[in-house]
Amino acid sequence: MTAARRSLLAIPLTVLTPALAGLAALAALSMPLSALAADVGHKKPLKLKFAPKPKASSPATPVFGERADLMQFADREAAALGYEPAALRSILAQARLQPSVQRLILPGAPGQAKDWGAYRQRFIEPRRLQAGLGFWADNEAALARAEATYGVPAQMIASIIGIETFYGRIMGGYRVLDALTTLAFDYPNPLPVGARNRSDYFREELRQFLILARENGLDPLSMKGSYAGAMGWGQFMPGSWRRYAIDFDGDGHIDLINSQVDAIGSVAHFLKEHGWQPGLPTHYEVQPPVDTAAKAQLLISDVLPQLDVNQFLAAGADLSIAGLSHVGPLALIELQMGGAAPVYVAGTKNFYTVTRYNQSSYYAMAVIEFAQTLASWRRAGSSQGSGTSSMAPSDAPTTAASAAALSANLSAASSASAASPR
Repeated sequence: MTAARRSLLAIPLTVLTPALAGLAALAALSMPLSALAADVGHKKPLKLKFAPKPKASSPATPVFGERADLMQFADREAAALGYEPAALRSILAQARLQPSVQRLILPGAPGQAKDWGAYRQRFIEPRRLQAGLGFWADNEAALARAEATYGVPAQMIASIIGIETFYGRIMGGYRVLDALTTLAFDYPNPLPVGARNRSDYFREELRQFLILARENGLDPLSMKGSYAGAMGWGQFMPGSWRRYAIDFDGDGHIDLINSQVDAIGSVAHFLKEHGWQPGLPTHYEVQPPVDTAAKAQLLISDVLPQLDVNQFLAAGADLSIAGLSHVGPLALIELQMGGAAPVYVAGTKNFYTVTRYNQSSYYAMAVIEFAQTLASWRRAGSSQGSGTSSMAPSDAPTTAASAAALSANLSAASSASAASPR
């Protein structure tokens, strides 16, 4: 362990940020492919390491077997996916129906209030932040190279990996084949009010997964991931893996499961390809219009920025000083607070880009605030400072509690280091 990392990890939480110390209580947080697939050229098979199989993947769950619709899919798609029909039939017949996947894919019960404060506390807590410091120390060069190459700040890359998998601790225990086959061929039915059938999407992801396995010499019966079929440190869906994942460590193959460096480069590349703009803030502080109809009109575009500053002002919104100088479209983002009044931010194109990773404004805000807090903790633990970043800090604390926490955190960082705020 380097001296730099020891100094980061040894700092007491009370020194780093008194406002976050109280969060400690929340910190609980048969047939090998080589015999089936086409030649994969020079690429080396990956050495897969996975979490123990959960009860959801128990052999007690029924196999799909030679179900007619699944076998028709195999016969119809085999050539396009690069398999012999009999080989693809054999693989798909071994998929197991996962009732827990069917339950988890459904949205929450209608009328259930969202709570940004609770959501925030789930992720922005000391254990995950300490793990983030270790991850950053271990991968400092790769994170700096990714930022230089793609313009995405190191803390944003590290934040996404931390939010997604707790830095590799929670990468999912379902067989990807089981999860995707369940959602492609046995999507929940009937659906609750407001939910939609996404079986077509998961059928395409199943196709992408089968191609990914063949191209990389992987066994599709062994690969593990989330209940939705996402894999690796950054939780990439198979289609995103094939489109956006990169060989950032230069070893000749892409490995998002065992290579932290490949995961770092791939997250940065994904964000860049989805529109990340270096130097652009993610959001600004805003007070929404008092008039209910005017506020509803601003909210109509959800997270997609479509209105400029003048349109915000004409509707009666009150933007921060930094927001008033913004050039480009904005979106009014509402974060519900359970039974309390919602909080609002004005999201930029970079806020929208983060929602391309996970289509939730709550997720995007958690990633952004985790990144800010992680960067301030790192500055507080570095006597040398850590340079500058292209990420412009947000001026928008999103709750009274988070405002106090961030203020105390930044104060602690300022007193411990002379580095410029990121």
